[in-house]
Amino acid sequence: MRTILSAVLIVLVALLVPASAVAYWADRDLGDADRYTAAMSPLATDPAVRNVVVTQASRALAGQIDAGPFQGGVDALLGEALRSFAGTPAYRTAWDAANRAAHAAFLEALTTGDGNAVSIDLAPVIAEVKNELVGDGVPFADRIPVTRVSVEVMEYDNLGSLRKGFRMLQIAGVWLPVLTLVLAGAAIAVAVRRRRAVIATGLGLAVGAGLLWIAVEVGRRLTLDDLPADIDRPAAGAVYDALTAFLRTTAWSVLAVGLAAALAAWLAGRLRRTP
Repeated sequence: MRTILSAVLIVLVALLVPASAVAYWADRDLGDADRYTAAMSPLATDPAVRNVVVTQASRALAGQIDAGPFQGGVDALLGEALRSFAGTPAYRTAWDAANRAAHAAFLEALTTGDGNAVSIDLAPVIAEVKNELVGDGVPFADRIPVTRVSVEVMEYDNLGSLRKGFRMLQIAGVWLPVLTLVLAGAAIAVAVRRRRAVIATGLGLAVGAGLLWIAVEVGRRLTLDDLPADIDRPAAGAVYDALTAFLRTTAWSVLAVGLAAALAAWLAGRLRRTP
């Protein structure tokens, strides 16, 4: 019975590894403005994401300034200014501010139930471009409207279910990983042959890490396949990878810990048998 109980606990550990990682990720990464902003911050230098930002902002500003016969030149100048600005530290600061605002909107939507998408407002980016052009004395720069230009990051159909699921993940964010560790310790403690139990538990952790990695990859494919045709796939993929970077790192870390524990227990048994 002790052997059966230990085996059941090891199976539970393997299944709880991906669930624990997702719960912790939802609570600590998606639920925290600083962590969310830090996760999205590297995308400021991603070529696909930067191209989407420049394209969307250029389209929104095209024709907004009445420059008469110079209209085409002014629109082209704005496009070049946006593309040049996208490589500056000021752009990265504006990008972080826009993502922090998007995170606040996401949490507000989960709280109030309003809205069906999370969008990044590029108004801070446009405002910074306008200030730089005005400072450089570029003609018509003072007429640039700081308008709301949104880049959609996430879309959801059933906000009520998402709100309930997110709340449950936040509640389980701390306790589920603790429960997983407790069950792993219990699986070893109740086993008749504890060295073998350590090997099995280590392999169970490795299997759980593999399940987590598969879940992230499947989620990526499903997310990108479900996007509208007009959404830039490379940019959306970069956003998904940035948001799930913690899960990928966790999968590799748990895999390494599990295999190391199993290998150490196996080597200890071999050395003990050596005369």
